[in-house]
Amino acid sequence: MILLKDCYYVTTHERSGVDVLVEGNRIKSIAPGIVPPAGARVIDASRHVVMPGLVNTHHHFYQTLTRNLKAVQNAKLFDWLVYLYEVWKGVDEEAVYWSSRLAMAELLKTGCTLSTDHHYLYPKGFGADLPGIQFEAASELGMRFSPTRGSMSRSKKDGGLPPDSVVQDEDTILAECEATIGRYHDSAPDAMRKVALAPCSPFSVSEDLMKRSAMLARKHGVRLHTHLAETADEDEYCVKSYCRRPLELMEDCGFLGPDVWFAHGIHFNDEELELLARTKTGVAHCPSSNMRLGSGIARVREMLNRGIPVGLAVDGSASNDSSDMLGEARQALLLQRVRYGAGGITADEVMGIASEGGARILGYEQLGRLEEGYLADIALFDVMKLEYAGSLSDPAAALLFCGYDHGADYVIVDGKLAVDKGRLAGGQEEQIRSNADRTSRRLLEKAGIAR
Repeated sequence: MILLKDCYYVTTHERSGVDVLVEGNRIKSIAPGIVPPAGARVIDASRHVVMPGLVNTHHHFYQTLTRNLKAVQNAKLFDWLVYLYEVWKGVDEEAVYWSSRLAMAELLKTGCTLSTDHHYLYPKGFGADLPGIQFEAASELGMRFSPTRGSMSRSKKDGGLPPDSVVQDEDTILAECEATIGRYHDSAPDAMRKVALAPCSPFSVSEDLMKRSAMLARKHGVRLHTHLAETADEDEYCVKSYCRRPLELMEDCGFLGPDVWFAHGIHFNDEELELLARTKTGVAHCPSSNMRLGSGIARVREMLNRGIPVGLAVDGSASNDSSDMLGEARQALLLQRVRYGAGGITADEVMGIASEGGARILGYEQLGRLEEGYLADIALFDVMKLEYAGSLSDPAAALLFCGYDHGADYVIVDGKLAVDKGRLAGGQEEQIRSNADRTSRRLLEKAGIAR
C-alpha cells in the first residue's frame, strides 16, 4: 500500500490537503485525514501536484539511439527518413533493448505511466523475438506498455523509402502479427501489456496489407494504428499512387473507427475532420516532432470541438530528440495558440489530452483520472521550487506555464513506485545511459557516421 499524505493539490478533484490511498493496483480512497494502514509506504505530498499518469500515444523507441544527427537537423520528413534508414537498418537485439529502456526511463521520469511504441523495422536476420525484448524492458522498469506490431513491406525497389533489408513480405507480416497478439496481448482492463497492429504508413505498405491488417485486428479485438496526414508530400504521394487522399484510402481499407488512431493528422481538411468525428477515430498529436520537421500544426482545437478523440505523443526521438512527456504537454499548449490565438486551448484541456484522452485511445477505460476504483497510475510533481514561485493560484496549470524542470518526484504505475524521489526505482539510470550511448556509437560507426 502507498499513502500520499497531505497532497498540496489533486488535479482531478481540484482539492488541496487530501490524502490518496493506493491499495493493490487501485486507488482505494481520496479523503482528508486517512490513517496510514499498517505497512503502508507514506509519502509526504505536501509540496506536490498529484495528477493522473501521462499517456504517450506514439513513439519510436529505437530512434533514441540516433538523436540530433547533424546531417538531418534541417531535413524535412522524406529526406530525413531516407538518410536515417541507412543507419536504422543496423538495428539489432541490443539496440532494441537499450533504446527501449532509455525511452521508457525518460518517459517515466517525466510523469508518463503508459506508452505505446511503433516499431516497424524488422531487419533481415534479426532472429530474436523483438516484441518480447520490449516487453522485458517494460517489465524491468515497471511501465504499463501497449506497443504496436508495426510493419513495412514496400522498399525502394517498390517505390518506397526504406532499403530492402528492413521490410518483410506481407504473409510473414500477418503471420507474425497474429503470433504477437497470441503471445502478448492482454485484454483485461488493468493489463500491463496490450498489442495493436500498425502498418507504418500509406507509402510503406500496400493497400492490401492495410485491409488485411484491419481484418486481423478486428478478428482478435486489438487496435489499429498508422502514420497519416503528416506532410504535404504524403498527400501528394497518395493522390499520385492511389488516386485518393490518405484518409479516403484508409476508409476504403476499413481503417477507421473507435479502435483506430492515427499519428500526426496535420493535413486533414474540413470534410475529413467530420469523417473522423463520425467514426470516433483518434489522433495522436505530436507537437514537437511536427515543429522539428516543419510539417505543420495539427488542428487540435477543431478536433476537440468536433469530439474527435485526441491523445498526446512525443513521437520518435530522432524527430523530437527527447522523450519528455510533461514538456510535450507544454508544447501542445503553446503550439495551438500559435494557430488559434491566446485562447486556442486551455491548460486543463491539454492535461486532459495528455492523460485521459490518451488512455481512451489506447483502450484503457479505468485510467486517466484520480478517482476511487481507478487504476493507480499517478505522477507527483514538486511545485515548491523557484520556477513555480508566484504561480500557484492554479497549481496544475503552473506545470505547463511555468516549469522548465519536467522531472517527477514520484511516479506510481499499477500501484507500485517506478520513480522514487526523482530516480528510477530500480536505480539503473547510469547503466541505461552508458549502454544506450555505447550502442548508439556502435550503430553510427556501422553506418559510417562519425560521432
